[in-house]
This record gives sequence, C-alpha cells and structure tokens, in this order.
Amino acid sequence: MKREELTEKILDIKREKGWTWREIAETIGGHSPVLVTAALLGQMKLTKPQAAEAAILFGLSPAEQRMLNEPPYRGSFQAPPTDPLIYRFYELVMVYGTTWKELIQEEFGDGIMSAIDFDLQIERQPDPAGDRVKMTMSGKFLPYRYYGATGNAPRFGYREE
Repeated sequence: MKREELTEKILDIKREKGWTWREIAETIGGHSPVLVTAALLGQMKLTKPQAAEAAILFGLSPAEQRMLNEPPYRGSFQAPPTDPLIYRFYELVMVYGTTWKELIQEEFGDGIMSAIDFDLQIERQPDPAGDRVKMTMSGKFLPYRYYGATGNAPRFGYREE
C-alpha cells in the first residue's frame, strides 16, 4: 500500500463515521489537532503510541499502523495549488512573502523561521461581518551560519546591535 492510499482510507472512514478532526485528535492524543491531522493526511508522522491509537480508531492493519510512524515524503502537492483555499496561502506568500522576510530579518537577523521547530494554531474569531480565521504561527528563528568566519566576523546571522 502507498501512503496516499492509506490517507484515502482514513478519509473514507472519517467521512463514513462523521468524525471531526478535533474528535480524532482528542482520541489519538499527544499533539495538537493540526499535527495529528497533518500526520493522518500523510505530511507528518505519529509516535508509535499515537499510531497504535489511530490503528484502533480506524481499524488499521499492523502494516498501516507502522506506516503512520514512518517519516513521510512532505510537501507532496502541486505548485501552484489548484484548490482555492490552499491557493490563498500560496497567494499570501506571493504577496506578503518579501514583507515577512524583511520584517523577520530586521528583527532577528539573517536567517529563517523554522518549519520543523514550529507550532500552528487555528481558531474561529467571531465577527459581526462574518467569522474570521485566526492562524497563529510560531517557528524558531534559525540564523544562517557564516562559514569560515575568523577574527571579529560573526559566525551566525543574528541581528547586530
């Protein structure tokens, strides 16, 4: 079985049972609903105890359970994405990406925000004009390392005072 087939099986069972991702994440436990959902969609991995809980919940085989604990091939969608909701995130990066880069590097220095040491929360924010989606991203700042730095040259790209 390929990982994409396991994802489809999980989605079919979720649909059949009428479960929400939050309910599934609470049952499996251990991580945020964002991470558990990403794992069940094939973009992250579950711990062995979580994979065992998922196997019980979804009635998976031992091989399928082990697959949930394997490091996945991440980022496996086409670019630019064609789904309108996912495309809007792509559009955010196209429009605001350079702004985010400038503001982050002005504050922290020459580096990146980690997508590995990372947290994401999604909330509904009530609004009389129509509810809003509130997303909070938090990623560790990782400065670039300047190879071969000697003397008073900095080794890392932290912001200089």
